Amino acid sequence: MAASRGTVTAQGGKVDMPDAHFPRLAGIPPYVLGAVDARKDELRAAGKEVYDFGLGNPDQPSPAIAIAELRAAALEGAQSRYQPSPGTKPLREAFARRWQRRYGVTLDADKEVVATIGSKEGIAHLALAVLGPGDVALAPDPCYPAHFFGPSFAGATVVGVPTGPGRDALADLAHAAETAPRPPKLAIVNFPHNPTSATVDEKTMREIVRWAERRDLWLVSDLAYTDIAFDGKPSPSALVVDGARARTVEFFTLSKSYDMPGWRVGFCAGNEQLVGALRRIKGYLDYGIYGPVQRAATRVLDECDDHARAASDRYLRRAEALVKGLAKAGWPVEMPKASMFVWAPLPAKFAAEGSVKFALRLLDGAGVAVAPGTGFGAGGEGYVRFALVEDEARTAAACARIAGVLA
Repeated sequence: MAASRGTVTAQGGKVDMPDAHFPRLAGIPPYVLGAVDARKDELRAAGKEVYDFGLGNPDQPSPAIAIAELRAAALEGAQSRYQPSPGTKPLREAFARRWQRRYGVTLDADKEVVATIGSKEGIAHLALAVLGPGDVALAPDPCYPAHFFGPSFAGATVVGVPTGPGRDALADLAHAAETAPRPPKLAIVNFPHNPTSATVDEKTMREIVRWAERRDLWLVSDLAYTDIAFDGKPSPSALVVDGARARTVEFFTLSKSYDMPGWRVGFCAGNEQLVGALRRIKGYLDYGIYGPVQRAATRVLDECDDHARAASDRYLRRAEALVKGLAKAGWPVEMPKASMFVWAPLPAKFAAEGSVKFALRLLDGAGVAVAPGTGFGAGGEGYVRFALVEDEARTAAACARIAGVLA
């Protein structure tokens, strides 16, 4: 029997939604960024200039080494065969060397590292492997959607942990755990944080690890933006804390550090049980990353530390240009300490209309696309997120247009 479909009304307009015939999809809210994306496409189709700060999609070329290795490996016929779903051993060993250089952490590439098809896939499949109905997971609010929907799709109850600059990360985690309907089984933390750019120091990360130990829960740390830190220091790793590997894994991706978002290469590393659970479920669900991509990623991890540093410098320049331009436009926002995002509270004059309507206002009035904060969860309402994917000149031009809207 064909499943019927219904239509629900979201802030951005009508969205087709599947009904209860698709139970995992029935609980997904309408895609609030859809209205902005649709309007952006309409403007471009009409020949209008759009300054696009909406998607955190790096705009610079991937390392030349990656391209050269991909090309060479693709010409080898054997590289087109199925690959091991945990990643090749050379790739996992290259990641272990990278973490050793970065954090002084020694990892067993066979037992404590698994390659993922981007960190998003890994986070979702890890949740599917270790969580089920009746479990409780803690996730940031606002958050990168995979942090919420990964546990949710696994059947767990997800409790939001308020996250943002200036907050006490440990206190927020503790309060969320104490007020959860049942003791949580797993907590996800993400610093530098997407979307708010919030960071924690080494002391706080150590305290979070110890708190997870006392609560007897799994700790998942998403370090997608660890290399994009504007004070020159990497974001703290949980794995440097003594005993952390008894319950902790970290995720990393080549997407942001190396301008390789479309290559879909990430890693999960740390606790042997969690890494093993992810390896096992992936064995049933995927055949691994294309062989030439793994070869290229291996070289990048070993040879392209300078590229990661240059990416961080680039995002710092762009953040400074955006914050300066917005201030000049009459919209003062806080300078981020890390990440590739600026998290901006709605100007007081427009706060009452909400983040989706304000984002559409910027798009129609200035040709500037941003992500409405509510697209990252209830805690994101009242904000918009700028992704730093336009260069300084275009950023300045966009801010000049924004000034006209705010006036």
